[in-house]
Amino acid sequence: MRIIAGEFRSRKLEAPAGLATRPTSDRLRETLFNVLAPRIQGAAFLDLYAGSGAVGLEALSRGAARVVFVERAPAALKILRANLERLAITDGFRIHAGSAAAFFRTAATASPKPERYEVVFLDPPYEAAQEYAATLGLLGGAAAEILSPGAIVIAEHRRKEPLDERYGGLERSRLLEQGDAALSFFTFPS
Repeated sequence: MRIIAGEFRSRKLEAPAGLATRPTSDRLRETLFNVLAPRIQGAAFLDLYAGSGAVGLEALSRGAARVVFVERAPAALKILRANLERLAITDGFRIHAGSAAAFFRTAATASPKPERYEVVFLDPPYEAAQEYAATLGLLGGAAAEILSPGAIVIAEHRRKEPLDERYGGLERSRLLEQGDAALSFFTFPS
């Protein structure tokens, strides 16, 4: 696993051992960031279910202003921190060691107003199918205030397990399939 482009191009990353964390493949990450290219420079990027941090680190490498990594698994958090250290990244990021739902509760009550994100990426473990509906439902409803106007929400999921077209105010605008994986892009309708 490596950073595809930008400041940290070709630098190697660690991934947690075992099958509990499934890093986004280099090829799928490249596809994702080819689509996101015009949106990344200077963006606030939220990496939910961050695992090793590969997606958020790619965003930082390509010029995101800040990345918030949300991860609750201790083994993944250890690897995420090691990857940040390996790349000598000391600012422009924050780690929330907890669940996505807990992050939404604290983010929504941030003072004086909630932090907002232009790009949100989520990649829960495939086995935790209920996390997709719960997280997308919150982003399309109660937690929508953390999304900047025109924000995009991307969910990586199994190709054979499609997501709904709509979650509250979020509506799927694009679906990319690659191998066994798929990327669903959601926006708020204009």
